[in-house]
Order: sequence, then C-alpha cells, then structure tokens
Amino acid sequence: MSDNDRIRIEIAFDQQVLSVLVPQQAADELDRALAGGQDSTFSFDADDGRYTILLRRVVYVKRFARESRVGFGAAA
Repeated sequence: MSDNDRIRIEIAFDQQVLSVLVPQQAADELDRALAGGQDSTFSFDADDGRYTILLRRVVYVKRFARESRVGFGAAA
C-alpha cells in the first residue's frame, strides 16, 4: 500500500489525542461508525499496530489533508 492510500487522522478522547496514519478506507469506516451513533468498539490497523477504540469516548476526529513534501525542485 503506498503513502497515497494513507491519511493521517487524530482521534480525541477526554484527555488525550491519538494521531495515526491509516488506510483511507479505515478513516471512512470510522466516520460511518461515528455517524451511525453506534455504542460499540471500532478496530483498525495503523502503521504502528492495531487499535480498538470505544466509540462513545470519541470527542472528535480530525482528518488531515494530504501531507505536502518539502524538497528542492528545479527553478524556472
């Protein structure tokens, strides 16, 4: 899976924030689960491991725009 298929999200809880890089599909599924008002758990894989969160504890989710790359290019 390429970096283009991944997106950084922040999941905020009462007193902490989890920032992870996940497949775009996992971010979409999390949005749907939260919108559905489910009172259950949600599991997803991130670059550093597997997470299971309790949906009712989520305060907000932030989806980051695609990260821009810093580098040198040819001057025009």
